[in-house]
Amino acid sequence: MEYTTLGETGLEVSRLALGCMNFGSGEPWMIDDEEQSREIIDRALDLGINFLDTANVYSRGESEEIVGRAIEEYDRSELVVATKVYHRMREGPNGAGLSRKHVLDQAEASLDRLGTDYIDLYQIHRWDDDTPVHETLSALDHLVEEGVVRYVGASTMPAWKFTRALYAADVENYERFVSMQPEYNAVDRHEEANVLPACAAEGIGVLPWSPLAGGFLTGKYERDEEPDSGRAATDEYTARRFTEENWAVLDEIRDIAEAKGATPAQVSIAWLLHKDVVTAPIIGPRRLDHLEENVEALAVSLTDEEIERIEAPKTPRWPAPGKD
Repeated sequence: MEYTTLGETGLEVSRLALGCMNFGSGEPWMIDDEEQSREIIDRALDLGINFLDTANVYSRGESEEIVGRAIEEYDRSELVVATKVYHRMREGPNGAGLSRKHVLDQAEASLDRLGTDYIDLYQIHRWDDDTPVHETLSALDHLVEEGVVRYVGASTMPAWKFTRALYAADVENYERFVSMQPEYNAVDRHEEANVLPACAAEGIGVLPWSPLAGGFLTGKYERDEEPDSGRAATDEYTARRFTEENWAVLDEIRDIAEAKGATPAQVSIAWLLHKDVVTAPIIGPRRLDHLEENVEALAVSLTDEEIERIEAPKTPRWPAPGKD
């Protein structure tokens, strides 16, 4: 395993993060067998991954609970545990968002579910237009001052909102966001025209989610074939990636993978790892062999010409066509 620092912090994280959204029963494609989830977590840690990313909303807390029970057997100081807050956790007022009340209540609930005294990286899952940014930043700053959060991060928002938050934190001396989780992969490159330049300029660590485009970049789907299995069979968001532009990208990835004796998934992850702005893609394997395949991407080297071939069919645009 390779390690790097998260943005301009001194926090050392593995070059791949284990995404834990699949652990739980929230969607048909998730793992509803905790023993199977535990096997993946154990193997990931055995392979040197020290970075686990979850969220309170993943299966309404189940993911955090599964992660919490799994890490009980490990030295907590060797792990970097990240979770998120924003989405609705209950009906009624104050059940979602980034108000001071919701942020503090959900931090306490996440700590309970994770069975830990602190969260290494606490991230806002989305921007909240209904809450003043200073209120959210002051709540996050309070959690850091109390010692229950070590670093704060953000996910998926327009660059102007993210830079506004960075500016407010600098002016008010609040804890600053150190990381950003954008959707980013070889077919979803809209963030190159949005938040990634700001991250590069501000020294923000980038943790791409969906590095394999919901399974599309594994090569398991084929043109003109209706998906009858995998995430695309039940998830419209994943199925919307079946465009001619994206098939052209996958064609190049498949050709490069065949020439290198690698898999399309490994080449796709390697493409991300070659980006200077990227700290650690968040992989979400549902099987042990997929986990091991993803980790082997660290050994795949791409030439400038191969990177250009992968990128040629797409022109990054913001807002991204078809995204909502």
